[in-house]
Parts: sequence; C-alpha cells; structure tokens
Amino acid sequence: MLHLFNLLHLSGGNSGIGKETAVALALRGARVIIACRDPERAAKAVREIKMRSHNMNVLHMHLDLANLRAIREFCKAFLQKEKRLDILINNAGMPSVLDWTDDNFSMCFGVNHLGHFLLTNLLLGRLKESAPSRIITLTCSNYKYQKLDFQDLNYNLLPFFTYCRSKLANIYFTQELARLMEGKGVTAYSVHPGYVSSAWTCHYSILFRMLMQVVMFMFFVPCELGAQTVVHCAVADGVTQHSGCYFSDCRPAALRPFAKDPSVAKKLWEASERLVGLP
Repeated sequence: MLHLFNLLHLSGGNSGIGKETAVALALRGARVIIACRDPERAAKAVREIKMRSHNMNVLHMHLDLANLRAIREFCKAFLQKEKRLDILINNAGMPSVLDWTDDNFSMCFGVNHLGHFLLTNLLLGRLKESAPSRIITLTCSNYKYQKLDFQDLNYNLLPFFTYCRSKLANIYFTQELARLMEGKGVTAYSVHPGYVSSAWTCHYSILFRMLMQVVMFMFFVPCELGAQTVVHCAVADGVTQHSGCYFSDCRPAALRPFAKDPSVAKKLWEASERLVGLP
C-alpha cells in the first residue's frame, strides 16, 4: 500500500464524494488536508471527518478554484507549511451552470479544468519530491457527448455541453500529465465515480432540486459508494501500472477513441499553460 502522509483534498472535500474520500483515507491513517472556499462548511466537515475516522490529523486550508490568484496564494502557503504531498485529489467540480470565474473563464472550464491544471502544476515539485505519489482527477462519463473546440475552449452557451467539455479536458489532462511524469515517480488517474447522490443541485432552482431529489433517490448511488474508485486509485498497489488511465468501478475503463488522442492532450496542455499564465 502507498505510504500516506499528506492528502490534499480540493474544494468539495467538505461534502459529497470529497468528504467520504477524506473519511476513508483518514481511517487509513492519512494526514488529510481539505481545501475549500467556505471556512464554516470546511470546519464542520473537519469535525465530522475527525469524529468518524478517530484521526485528529485533519485540517483545512482556504482555496477558491475560480480565482487564479487565490490558487497561487494557496500553493505558496501549502508549500511553506507542508514538506510532503503523497496524494493530490482534484475533487472539486462545478455542475452545468452559466457563470464565469473571476478571471473571465466559463465556470465549468475554469474550475473543473484550469483551476486543477494550475494547482497541480504548482504542486508538481512537491509531488516529485514525495515520490511515489499520485494525482487523481475526478471526471464524468458525460465526456463522451462533446469534443473540444480549440477555437472556443471557453465555450459557455449550453451549460451541459460546457460541463461535458470540462470533463473531457480532465481526461486529456490526466493523460498528458502521466506522459510528462513518466519515470519521475508520479502517476495520474482520471476517475468517473458514477452518478452520485450529492449536493450538486444547490446551484439550481428549488423546482429543479426537488425533481432531482426524486431522480437521485431512484437511480443514483450514495456518496460513500461513489468514493470507492477514488480511494482505490489512491491506495491500491496495482494501479501504478495504469498511469494516465480512466477508471470506473475500481478498474480501468474504455474511453471513446477521440478521448485517447495524445496530440489533442498535448495541445490542450499547451493551451492551458497560456491561459493560466504558466511559463
């Protein structure tokens, strides 16, 4: 089993799949850091994670993935305080909403892809120093409904399609990250947790929330079950040979052919570097 010292858990670690993942890893003795933008919800989540895991080594740090400057400030603070980073879990995700980040990116693309892209790159040095280490990025099987348009990566006309594109970007990001980290002791995985009954509907109207509560009760899985593939990729011994792969139900899963194009993954990486201002 991978030695656990630090788990960095992104915004979303205070609820849903993120919180259940944090509990599962805290139960295994991990030092857990959840990064959230809402300090009150984060503090409440930390108390619950400690109570359920009997692990007092759980804390939170402030992070707003919709603001590139805030991401840089978070990484600077994290690197000053923490000398190891064994597992980075990019759990945060915005649903299909028509909104914009502080840097004028569509909310889905800005948070779901660019925020994780910048954060991961700024922490790669610590991950390599802590090798063997792992990076897990949550995606969704909805990726298959859209392809990227490099003339308009910031597409924000139809929220559901924007969400699908951001989830496809997560997959390409993981593939190119795994290629770049080959031989450096850092492995990367994209994970579809299933359709999970969580609080993602909070961004929508009351009527929609009521409707989705019925749908989720009938067809979606609980958060604890949805976290299992994330935990598997974080701690299982056999996954390291599958770096860059897409996981579902605790095993590598097939992707649509267009989602396995290394030239597109490389092109997205280079475009993302320009968009977030990485050298």
